[in-house]
Amino acid sequence: MDFRHQTASPDALGGVAADALVVVLHGDAVPPGLDPAIASVVKDAVSHGDFQFKAGRTLYLHRPPGLRAARLVVSAAGGANVKAFRTALANALGVLKGGGSKHVAVAMGAGGECTEQHAEAVAGAAAEAVYQYRQTKPSAPAGSVLSKVTLLCEKEHVRDVQRGLVRGAAVAEGVTLARELANMPANFCTPTYLGDTAKQLAKEYGLKVDVLDRKAIEKLGMGSFLAVAQGSHEEPRFIVARYDGAAKSQAPVVLVGKGITFDTGGISIKPSAEMDEMKYDMGGAASVLGTLRAIAQLKPRVNVVGLIPSCENMPSGHAVKPGDVVTSLSGQTIEILNTDAEGRLILCDALTYAERFKPQAVVDIATLTGACVVALGHHNSGLFTADDELAERLLEASRASLDPAWRMPLEEEYDEALKSNFADMANVGPRAGGAITAAMFLRRFTGKYRWAHLDIAGTAWKSGAAKGATGRPVPLLTHFVLAHAS
Repeated sequence: MDFRHQTASPDALGGVAADALVVVLHGDAVPPGLDPAIASVVKDAVSHGDFQFKAGRTLYLHRPPGLRAARLVVSAAGGANVKAFRTALANALGVLKGGGSKHVAVAMGAGGECTEQHAEAVAGAAAEAVYQYRQTKPSAPAGSVLSKVTLLCEKEHVRDVQRGLVRGAAVAEGVTLARELANMPANFCTPTYLGDTAKQLAKEYGLKVDVLDRKAIEKLGMGSFLAVAQGSHEEPRFIVARYDGAAKSQAPVVLVGKGITFDTGGISIKPSAEMDEMKYDMGGAASVLGTLRAIAQLKPRVNVVGLIPSCENMPSGHAVKPGDVVTSLSGQTIEILNTDAEGRLILCDALTYAERFKPQAVVDIATLTGACVVALGHHNSGLFTADDELAERLLEASRASLDPAWRMPLEEEYDEALKSNFADMANVGPRAGGAITAAMFLRRFTGKYRWAHLDIAGTAWKSGAAKGATGRPVPLLTHFVLAHAS
């Protein structure tokens, strides 16, 4: 999509040439200084009960008098913050969806300052509005014709808007890639396919990518990872992707993404209801690839490593069994009490592998526990770390990107739940606090660097009528990485 900016003051929007003009208003009245033609129709709509200054309300007019634009959509934001602006814009674009608007101009009503964050929000909202999955659905109806979005701003805000649109466009491309990968069925998006996607990104954006097969993984000694993979006919892959944007002496940020391309639960098999959604269990891997794609487009001065252990978790005569003990890459042994707690088993070997990069920080991202969904629902991703500074960096990235996360506890007392009589640790504890004990398990493999864990089980996809991947937390991760750029 083509994102641009154009200087225009709120009192002169009538002359803007576009297929549709979207005006976002905050507050509880028509702001002074708004273009008279727009102010007039809004006041008239309010007087007839057709529009209210409440978040979620929109007003659509075709061929409005006094405007060059063929369509006008006025959308109420309620509050004046960026989140309210993006929601209002998304509502407006929803009104135009399916219509003939190829070029949409977006303006903030008088009294609203157009910032870098607003510009990024425009790109994100527009990309989300036009996204439609088509890979395995050739009968899908024609999608939106929207291909160009122009953000209208005053002259003093041009530089901020330019930066925001550039960043927003890159993040949007990363989110779209993550959504596309996660939405693909598991018989298409296999570990091999993820590896091939990483190789394609390397060709297009100059990344350095190695994709290790089973023999190479065995040679490394990733016994925990391989235990999960052994029940499936699909071959496992360990993807190592690097973006080198800074000097070699600069320690990289390492992102580790869980890549279970389908999770049956293994021998500890899941209930059949909604098991189809377990194709989304590689949402962490998808977010790492999406983030690398965004970073490679923006070209910041920072080094980033993406690590993706990928396999299926299947029941078979070869599958790992409850009670089996495996040896991880770290040398620590693990008693597998529940084969459906497999994500931590592949991540722990990747976290040990991350040591060789001498990273400045490591963040793992995983659709790890249903317990996190119970705790936080589907709005916030769960953030776990004992490092206060790292936590604040990630929370700041979540706020800046409108990709919310909430910090969860990680006290030592929770570690007691992982004791085993037959190995160095068990892979699960009791049901209570399951998201925390999962994080405590991972923590045992991260003693040599700064580490944080994002549990995205509640935020990586939506269920029901709107079922589909969200592409989260690509925005959060991209902002986090950019904050490390020199």
